[in-house]
Amino acid sequence: MKKVNLGKTGLQVPAVAVGCMRMNDLSQGEAERFLSGALDMDAVFFDHADIYGAGKCEEMFGKFLQANPGKRDKLFLQSKCSIIPGKMYDCSSEHILEAADGILKRLNTDYLDVLLLHRPDALVEPEEVAEAFDKLEAAGKVRYFGVSNHKPSQIQLLKKYVKQDIAANQLQLSIPNSNMITNGMEVNMLTDGAADRDGSVLDFCRLNDITIQTWSPFQYGFFEGVFLGNDKFEELNKLLKELAEKYNTTDTAIAAAWIMRHPAGMQLVAGTMKLSRLQEICRASEIVLTREEWYQIYLAGGHILP
Repeated sequence: MKKVNLGKTGLQVPAVAVGCMRMNDLSQGEAERFLSGALDMDAVFFDHADIYGAGKCEEMFGKFLQANPGKRDKLFLQSKCSIIPGKMYDCSSEHILEAADGILKRLNTDYLDVLLLHRPDALVEPEEVAEAFDKLEAAGKVRYFGVSNHKPSQIQLLKKYVKQDIAANQLQLSIPNSNMITNGMEVNMLTDGAADRDGSVLDFCRLNDITIQTWSPFQYGFFEGVFLGNDKFEELNKLLKELAEKYNTTDTAIAAAWIMRHPAGMQLVAGTMKLSRLQEICRASEIVLTREEWYQIYLAGGHILP
């Protein structure tokens, strides 16, 4: 599988990360077969969060590691914290440290490769984030750090105090949901796509060597549904099928290849729990769409060229 840089860590990681949010939909046996199959196809980067399945997804993964202790050093484990569902976001030092310990226990591992702050906390005190990161790093519990759903100014505020590099920023991106791209295309216009809703986060991450990890790559809206095969996106789906025939692959793979064609070197987070679909997505990392094809998909997704 194609590799991408993980921020400034010096690590090369798979271009496709395996998102584990839906792992609790499987039985333990099904989950272990899925994980073994993922490793066989070099999908060795796994993305978790402490809220996925209220912790059960991490527990299921931890049981897999317990049964296969020799595999830990062959894979990358990432998790996220800061969301207390239905109540608040918490980036206090106390919560980050407590959350990290809980994650490690559930995953049955001594360390995380990456820990992300899942959502910005309106009451964040960056000095406390720095304190937590320093303690986790010094204890060998977390190797690298990052954020999720953060805009540039929020990252800059953290960096005023945090000494570690921010390795990744996990952000929503799909063909229809690509405002981080459209606002850079429709500059100084009154169009919907011109609205800068993220502080030019795409350019910021590229300028600062922060890897963008894309979540919900096949969804539109905010969990409104999948655009693949959806009648609301008839033109887009027609084009994806035509390109899938050209490249002897699937529409899913072409939609994934569109994201990975971007020169920012993004890492796509695939949320599927089906090995056949994961294989399609992983193979997409080897498809290099032409510039014209990339723009054809962009336009078919409902965007404009000024």
